[in-house]
Amino acid sequence: MMNKTLKIALLASILPFAAHAEQELSPWYVGAGLGLNNYEPNCDQKTMKVCGEDEPYAFDVFGGYLLNENIGIELGYRNLGKTEWVDYSNAMNDVGVKGVSIGLNSFWPVAERWLFTVEAGALNYLISNNKQYGSEYYSDNDVSPYFGAGIAYKLTEKLNLAAKYRRYENLDEDKWNTLDLESNYYGLELSYRFGEVAKPAPVAAAPVVAEPVDSDGDGVMDDMDRCQGTPSNHQVDKYGCSIYVDKVEKIQIAAKFDNNSSVVKTASYSEIERLADFMNKYPNSKVAISGHASNVGSASYNLTLSEKRANAVAKILVERYGISQSRVTAKGYGVTMPLIEGSSAEANAANRRIEGLVTGSEKKPLLK
Repeated sequence: MMNKTLKIALLASILPFAAHAEQELSPWYVGAGLGLNNYEPNCDQKTMKVCGEDEPYAFDVFGGYLLNENIGIELGYRNLGKTEWVDYSNAMNDVGVKGVSIGLNSFWPVAERWLFTVEAGALNYLISNNKQYGSEYYSDNDVSPYFGAGIAYKLTEKLNLAAKYRRYENLDEDKWNTLDLESNYYGLELSYRFGEVAKPAPVAAAPVVAEPVDSDGDGVMDDMDRCQGTPSNHQVDKYGCSIYVDKVEKIQIAAKFDNNSSVVKTASYSEIERLADFMNKYPNSKVAISGHASNVGSASYNLTLSEKRANAVAKILVERYGISQSRVTAKGYGVTMPLIEGSSAEANAANRRIEGLVTGSEKKPLLK
């Protein structure tokens, strides 16, 4: 008898899923089931002579509403099938039970995708018997309590398959007092829950942090470097840009003066013109004219004379060759900055000189 239960394959009860994964699912569900039913104790009834089929097929359809995460109320139609026997009058009898059920289901997660279920309720049944020989028919209706348990597996978040056991008590035929039955049902149920599964929020990709790179090798990382491609031998500032300084040009002017005179000879103008041409080439440049004297005579006299000669050259540079006065300064140094020490003819010739120190003619990078 009961060994036939293992042969049944079927479809499954809808049991709720974990609420945190189903916030957008509807509380409503529907389902259907198929299984085997065993009426007992058929062969103990006084009216029975020969027992027939004892485990008829049974089915049910149902709908439910979830009250919360663990409890739902369910309404359904159940047909427990018919069983047969021959009574002592040799009449072939059958009995069948069907009706409307209402009950509560509870369900508890026991493992990933697995749920344990418990149910209890009542079946408003119609029990009927048809004697095939003589066409005698009688029926009765009443309410039978039932309880059950099962194990369910979540095929998807909306579809469940469950193996079920139910026990029906007091399936009695009181009108003729011919039947006093209980029933054991074994089966599978498939259930479907309405609604949509909440989609997980998109996860932002973790930012990829690139390793700092110094492409031009100047010691400043690319993310801070405002001057890419600086030469590797240049000194740079904190932004990776080459550090430039004004290039200083020292131009010695061979200006000629009579002895003890600060008047520039006309023959020396070409030397001053050479300085003016250089400054015109670099409009941002400035020049400091310095006068120097040989070590002949008193130091104070030579200082005064060297300053007059420097001012004379500066005046020609401004008035004759059009160099702005703001770009020209002049100063005498006397005998304080000799090229050659002493008062020999060679030293005097070298030290009696006019120099132009030009700055800002161009920018020059500082090297490492």
